[in-house]
Amino acid sequence: MEAHGIIPEIIDTKPSALAKVVYPGGVTVELGKELTPTQVKDQPEVSFAGEDGSFYTLFMIDPDVPAEYRDICHWLVINIPGSNVAQGQTVIEYVGSGPSKESGVHRYVFLVFKQTDKITTDLFVNKTSQEKRGKVKTRDYIAKFKLGAPVAGNLFKAQYDDYVPTVRKQVGLE
Repeated sequence: MEAHGIIPEIIDTKPSALAKVVYPGGVTVELGKELTPTQVKDQPEVSFAGEDGSFYTLFMIDPDVPAEYRDICHWLVINIPGSNVAQGQTVIEYVGSGPSKESGVHRYVFLVFKQTDKITTDLFVNKTSQEKRGKVKTRDYIAKFKLGAPVAGNLFKAQYDDYVPTVRKQVGLE
């Protein structure tokens, strides 16, 4: 994470473990490797070592959008029981990477945090909406919900490909 600028830009402490992220078709995220938007268009399976009886939060963010939108949240799931992401509460539905043609390579960061308590929110952003995805400050969420240091994380890089217009149209950007 340090080598990719995630520490100290987004978080202060290195995750204690690597989250396993596998996309449909078997595409696996390997820390810092480049994938295409076409490869990551569908929601992946994320696994990590969660404790029974504890709740976790999963973020997927893009910190490489223009500063006024930082960070873009591509996926947010809270109240994950143990390591069962599918049983958590989706707050922001998954949207794959969609960097604009001229913006170069973007980092897409997965972070998993152990919660101190169950989180309550009425916020829900569906996969066809850009509203509430931008101007997300990961550090603010960490502080607000007392999430502490990440227990797992991973990241990939992606840049524009021919699938990006589909992603951007899905969320109302084109």
